[in-house]
Amino acid sequence: MSGGGAYVASSMRPVNIEGERALLLPGGKAAVHSASSWLRIAVAGAWLFGPMYGAVISAARLRNRPLLHRVERSWAAQAAAAGRVRIELVGVDHVDPDASYVVAPLHESFADALALLRLPLDLVFAARDELFEWRFLGRYLNTAQHVLVPTHVGAIGYRSLVRAAPTVFSRGESLAVFPQGTILGIESAFSPGAFHLARRFDRPLLPVIITGGHLVWEYPYRRTLRLGRTVRLEVLPPILGAEAVARAAELESEMKQRALAIVGAPARRFDPERDGWWDDYPYEIDPGFPDLHRRVAEHRAGYGAAPSTER
Repeated sequence: MSGGGAYVASSMRPVNIEGERALLLPGGKAAVHSASSWLRIAVAGAWLFGPMYGAVISAARLRNRPLLHRVERSWAAQAAAAGRVRIELVGVDHVDPDASYVVAPLHESFADALALLRLPLDLVFAARDELFEWRFLGRYLNTAQHVLVPTHVGAIGYRSLVRAAPTVFSRGESLAVFPQGTILGIESAFSPGAFHLARRFDRPLLPVIITGGHLVWEYPYRRTLRLGRTVRLEVLPPILGAEAVARAAELESEMKQRALAIVGAPARRFDPERDGWWDDYPYEIDPGFPDLHRRVAEHRAGYGAAPSTER
């Protein structure tokens, strides 16, 4: 069984990250604030990106989809345990394990996947092309046949979903498409792709509210990994594929309002002065947040042409 390659342990050397003293973890994308946390995550990482990663890749290469999904769920559960991430599940009784859905989750962090993989479904994720370039993640996404969605080409991204969907559904799997397409925050507007996909293939759309993931790891805004946080996942009743497009606006408003009402695992809020304006990145702000919508529009008018958001 092939391992995950060189997961090289970095030295436990303090560095300055976001103005704070921190210990950089192997790989350089995350850091922690204590030696005990560094040891815990470094040891867990050597297992997760070594033997466990090898098990995922091997299952994918064997084209054994049931085995692959079992190993993926095991990997996610062990990763959550390593970070002491508490995952609170609500409304899972709305899920039929034998159904194939278009799963439409709110999105705010890479930690969202740890919660989604607790659902009793075999999930295939639609992911931006940039993630396929990451060393470990990209190899996994490619080998496990997750769906690459081009970042900057609008309608072409939807066509990539249309091409992939028949194979996903024929295997009895569900396709997870993040309508916001970004982890900026709750204010990011939904794109219609997931809703059109559900209608086109007559698959029920499963709305999923996820909050609190940004408190675990807020990359790329901040690299600090926080242990012992809570991620909350709430499943709403599924919507018939034929009704998905007509109810898209209503559903977006409901999901976001419910997310904002959650206290223990709050939703991420986008603050451009803190997070950056992301001028070369395609995103839109939901008009339901008029102040931020206006500020971003005014900034873009001063910056120049807004990035293309053709859908």
